[in-house]
Amino acid sequence: MKVVIVGGGAIGSSSAYHLATHPRFAGEIVVVERDPSYARASSALSASGIRQQFSTPVSIGMSQHGLAFIRAAGRDLAVDGDAPELGFKEHGYLFLASAAGVPALRGNVAVQRAAGAEIALLDAADLQARWPWLATEGLAAGAFGESGEGSFDGPALLQALRRKARALGVRYVAQECTGFVRDGAQVRGVRLGDGTALECDAAVIAAGAWSGRVAAMLDIAMPVVPRKRMVFVVACRSELPRCPLVIDASGIWFRREGALFLTGRSPAEDEPDPDEPPLTVEEDMFFDRIWPTLAARVPAFESLKLTSSWAGYYELNLFDHNGIVGRHPALENVVFAAGFSGHGMQHSPATGRGVAELIADGRFITLDLSPLGWQRVIENQPLWERNVV
Repeated sequence: MKVVIVGGGAIGSSSAYHLATHPRFAGEIVVVERDPSYARASSALSASGIRQQFSTPVSIGMSQHGLAFIRAAGRDLAVDGDAPELGFKEHGYLFLASAAGVPALRGNVAVQRAAGAEIALLDAADLQARWPWLATEGLAAGAFGESGEGSFDGPALLQALRRKARALGVRYVAQECTGFVRDGAQVRGVRLGDGTALECDAAVIAAGAWSGRVAAMLDIAMPVVPRKRMVFVVACRSELPRCPLVIDASGIWFRREGALFLTGRSPAEDEPDPDEPPLTVEEDMFFDRIWPTLAARVPAFESLKLTSSWAGYYELNLFDHNGIVGRHPALENVVFAAGFSGHGMQHSPATGRGVAELIADGRFITLDLSPLGWQRVIENQPLWERNVV
């Protein structure tokens, strides 16, 4: 069996790795990646956190699976005794809410606890007692992940998956997908930029932020677009003991990164958010929108220094901010895996395993990802992810 995977980021490389290690798969795996330097890849530019505080059971389950995978990566992704170091730091996520946001926060926590996540629901007094450096004015509650949440080295995970996949015989081709060879409901080949085509018995679309564009080559309307998100690195004289990744009620987030802090925000609904703008950092965003809010929430941030920044693309699923994983009814041998709206890195292990099971077994076995299938899109029944950071 020949499988061609379009996209060599975390999702594509995880799919390749899991397929290569699947006991019931035998055949050839080729990954088509147009930019082997990953200079613009979302996987390489991710802030790379993992959390269980999602609003849907399937996303929580994927995070739990991803956490176990990250913890075992030194063993499972080692090549010739060289084990990757993913630098997982279990500091927790803290979602803050105003009075208006408390009902939604309580509802999310109930879903998370039912799925086995250890989430504490705290009032303003609790927040102040745990984190004295946090100003609680305007806050009514917070939800904190007591365990199983934190940050890790996302680019290291990507490279470890890619390296292990290649060691297992997966071939990476540095080309751009320009189209497909169709035979009715079957895809028989993937066309490349050099004019050649790779024959295939199955294809996987895991092109990240550009998956909508690739899907259009198959006459499939996939609601996934590239949207720019910026990360700012700041220095602060105060250490902020036991600092988790904090998501303010305003949507601005920050977390510690060594001796520094990372921070960022997503545009509000009434702000421009164009498809695939240049990856230039707009420092006005930091000075006008982020810093004033940071300083109000953490007085120590009144005196900080912007040291560096970067921008990358979210593969934003406009339909419901959740990934789309599975076959489209119009295509029998194509599996889609994209649209994770900022949580693709942490969900790449579960997604890759699910893709491998669909191809080798014809169904999901380890974790049921069917809620993320195409049917909800076709029937216009969104599975909204409310906790998008």
